[in-house]
Amino acid sequence: MNSQQIGQLKIMREEITRFMMKYKFALDEMETKIEILKEEFQALHDYSPIEHTKSRLKSPESILKKLSRKGLSISLESCEEHIKDIAGLRITCSFLSDIYKVSEMLQRQSDLKVLEVKDYIKNPKPNGYQSLHLLLEVPVFLSDRVENVCVELQIRTIAMDFWASLEHKIFYKYNQSVPERLLQELKLAADTANALDHQMERLQHEVQLIKQSQPEDSLLEELRSIQISNQQFKLPSGLLEVLSKD
Repeated sequence: MNSQQIGQLKIMREEITRFMMKYKFALDEMETKIEILKEEFQALHDYSPIEHTKSRLKSPESILKKLSRKGLSISLESCEEHIKDIAGLRITCSFLSDIYKVSEMLQRQSDLKVLEVKDYIKNPKPNGYQSLHLLLEVPVFLSDRVENVCVELQIRTIAMDFWASLEHKIFYKYNQSVPERLLQELKLAADTANALDHQMERLQHEVQLIKQSQPEDSLLEELRSIQISNQQFKLPSGLLEVLSKD
């Protein structure tokens, strides 16, 4: 390899690095937003709708293969225009209703632009797959410019995530040529996971009703302190009386 080729390789490497970094920064911003929502909910409601998150960046090799399969030109501009899942973020929620709560909270944020919503919960895929998919445009503030970066967000319950993970492993083992009998069993397993989600939703609702009817003394004791992250603060005695006078 001559010096001219080495110079071209350096330039290409820098361009690809810059390209990938903006998607990484978009994921960082989204994870910060989600962590804030999680902590806020935990502090105010003693409960978080978000169990955990997982992010990933498609590798340059995987991106190029996808462009090739689609018969598209090989360039960074083509990647940005046609490949919308370079940055992916998965949020796992406790209950079905939490999925839509989290989605609404994020969609209300003024700096996020919703490009597309696909609801595979209300309209599951034929194989039984369920999840809520959002394509979001996230502003990334770099040293010399602002880049609007596309992030694919998947929001699902623990049961949905468990099913999807195992379904992926089975398809990978059979190189996507799965016997019909297994396809039927996978669909049945998806229906079972869906039934479990609805049952747990009902149980959670009943527990909330029981909690709301707890004895007054116990409720007052709980209301006399607040928890912020790992710190607990006791409210000043007589605070209610002072506020009442105001």
